[in-house]
Amino acid sequence: MPKHVPQRTCIGCRAVRPKRELLRIVRTPEGEILFDPSGRRAGRGAYLCPSASCLDRALRARELGRALKAEPSPETVNRLREELAALIAGEDAGDGR
Repeated sequence: MPKHVPQRTCIGCRAVRPKRELLRIVRTPEGEILFDPSGRRAGRGAYLCPSASCLDRALRARELGRALKAEPSPETVNRLREELAALIAGEDAGDGR
């Protein structure tokens, strides 16, 4: 019997993909909004494709704030964009292909 693979929906492009292919953004109980590479941090989470266009779409459509039930500040948005760029660059470098 094949192993169950959890599916999640990207809040930017609405594509349904395996959970491991998406990045989790979490609003912690303290109210901080940040990327959760481990996927295990406590708090309300939302999933995003590892692309800047999906983050931009989620912000433009106000989906990130809706999913996390907290509107991110401009400083938080800038930090998320920088962290996403670093995560994408790290994935490309560690690809090995």
